[in-house]
Amino acid sequence: MAKFEGKDILIVDDDQDIVEAIKEALEDFGADFRTTGNGNQAVEMILEKTPDLLILDQMLPGRSGFLVMEKIRPQRKETGKPPVIMITANPGARHKIYAETLGVDMYINKPFRMDRLVKGAEELLEKGYIGEKKPS
Repeated sequence: MAKFEGKDILIVDDDQDIVEAIKEALEDFGADFRTTGNGNQAVEMILEKTPDLLILDQMLPGRSGFLVMEKIRPQRKETGKPPVIMITANPGARHKIYAETLGVDMYINKPFRMDRLVKGAEELLEKGYIGEKKPS
């Protein structure tokens, strides 16, 4: 049995090559993957079924990753889920600081080493929640 079998990972990125690369890098986890390239659809998917991990691009059609974070913030405050890895091609410290104020657990600039994302995903899935809020 794979370590994270039955876990749900939502990958939100409008670059299909990146989505496929992330899925391939995490395939040994044994988790289930859902994907979308649209920020509005991501919010709908999260509110319909909270993923165990959200991997979120910052620049998306429909609604940016920042706006996705703002929309799901009440849910995250209440439940501590989902933990979030934000990936972005946007350089600059102010974007990272803003992401952290929105509660992003891990912020990675593109291009990135896939092993860094895999390690972060593993740590967040093992922890199972963000901050001080433990799932009930």
